[in-house]
Amino acid sequence: MAVATGTALAATPATGLGQSWPNASDVSTNPNFHVYVFAMGGVQYIQVNDLNGNVLGSVGTAGGQFITLPIGRFAQQVVTPSQPASASTTAAAAATPATVYADGTTTVTATPLNDGTVRLNAMAAAQPCTDPIDCNMKGITGP
Repeated sequence: MAVATGTALAATPATGLGQSWPNASDVSTNPNFHVYVFAMGGVQYIQVNDLNGNVLGSVGTAGGQFITLPIGRFAQQVVTPSQPASASTTAAAAATPATVYADGTTTVTATPLNDGTVRLNAMAAAQPCTDPIDCNMKGITGP
């Protein structure tokens, strides 16, 4: 049973979450990562793996809210709008953030850090401004 998520590719039932090679489609927007999306109970679970199948981290999202899941090599470096990374680091970005997942509702980026870790950042996708008056007041180019 597939569940549509925004403009996303179909999500699969929540089986295989946390596995290196789950029985789910790879929906990554970046060839250097594997991303798998699962859905259960109205929650979308997004898992990011490296090219070798190592789970890097995962988030759950529903209704614009996010939660970091405690799985993956760099789960402590996952950032959401309501949760900073749970482990502090002095590591700096070794490259610009790369979008690894985007479905029109949610965007996930991966940033390699100079200590060999990877920071994942999950956020609501930027919504286009559709009200010309509101857009003009905010200085945003309209639709």
